[in-house]
Amino acid sequence: MQQSNRGPGRTRQEQIYRDGVFGRVPAVPADFATLEARAKEVSTPRAWAYVAGGAGEGRTMRNNRAAFDRWAIVPRMAHGNTTRDLSLDLLGSRLPAPVLLAPVGAGALMGEDSDLKIARGAAANGIPYVFSNQGCNAMEDTAAEMGETPRWVQLYWSTDEGLVDSMLARAEAIGAGALVVTLDTTLLGWRPMDLNIGSLPFSQGLGIAQYTSDPRFAEIVRERIAAAAGAAKESTEVTLGAIKTLLAMTRNHPGAFLENLRSPVPRAAVETFLDIYSNPGLSWDHLATLRERTQLPVVLKGILHPHDAKRAFDSGVDAIVVSNHGGRQVDNAIASLDALVTIREAVGDDPTVLLDSGIRTGADVFTALALGANAVLLGRPHMYGLAIAGAQGVAEVVANVIAELDLTMALSGTADLASITRECVVPNPSA
Repeated sequence: MQQSNRGPGRTRQEQIYRDGVFGRVPAVPADFATLEARAKEVSTPRAWAYVAGGAGEGRTMRNNRAAFDRWAIVPRMAHGNTTRDLSLDLLGSRLPAPVLLAPVGAGALMGEDSDLKIARGAAANGIPYVFSNQGCNAMEDTAAEMGETPRWVQLYWSTDEGLVDSMLARAEAIGAGALVVTLDTTLLGWRPMDLNIGSLPFSQGLGIAQYTSDPRFAEIVRERIAAAAGAAKESTEVTLGAIKTLLAMTRNHPGAFLENLRSPVPRAAVETFLDIYSNPGLSWDHLATLRERTQLPVVLKGILHPHDAKRAFDSGVDAIVVSNHGGRQVDNAIASLDALVTIREAVGDDPTVLLDSGIRTGADVFTALALGANAVLLGRPHMYGLAIAGAQGVAEVVANVIAELDLTMALSGTADLASITRECVVPNPSA
């Protein structure tokens, strides 16, 4: 007979209820709606626009949630299972649960030293954090917070190939478990919440720490400054907003504030970043060069079409992330969960397929696994936890999602991840 095992679900419940006896409540709400509302209360309008906003009319974000509502879990009874195994092998690492933290740029909008705190929250649960290429802390500093916990690194393909190589070398040096190449943001989507307030965090030097900490990027900046020295001075309109932007660039750039204020480097760094950070001409030919440039497992993020998925695996990549960028790039795009179903049917059972966009709860994770995902990436929820309670908030959001997944498995009769199959869900008769 199997030994009784409380698992992460009961363990988390008991911790919360035990604290409740002493009048203590969790740092973050246990349901997503309240979590989102609390995060909005503590966020600035600029932060909320960037993190919570989506493309166009927000239809893709709604599509993501509607897709989950179209499926229903069918629990099985009297199964006799008293233990669950949530662990899995993923690209060479053994993980305690099928959850990773997605990369979200300009995280410091939601809390200072955002990447360090997210890393600590991920490490507290033993799950990987995909370091954002548009992060607010250098990947070397973020890696130091992870300990032995696996970490992956996101790459935005720059127009400067030397910078691409430099980022690859740094990712290898910090022991990254995979390189996640984001394909769907070669240009920024139409994001009305940001546009309505004229806010782009990167223009104030926020979210460019991977660049300002990079030796090749520093070289490009120096070249630009030198080239501009002999050119005619560009006139700049002096407004209160322009002064605030200059101060923000100065404050967000590495180094002492007063020294930065006297230096042309912070402004040049921002201008350089905006010019070269992403390559609108990114092609399969670019991606084909990765095998010669890095030993890291390669993951392509942003795949939605089954033909793209098949081409990715035919080209030798190690995994894909089915993602519509959380609804932030193309308005009324297909829901990631709907795309997952067709992609899994197209590529078969063996390739490693992850899902991103729309995941809110442990039950969502269960549904995604049942429909063919090997694991999922959690985006906005962990950012909301960061806004509310820093590293502890991130850790508790992750713990809650894993706890609910464990309880959903227990109450549905699935003893391990392999038991979560298509037979566990049906088209929702109530949808």
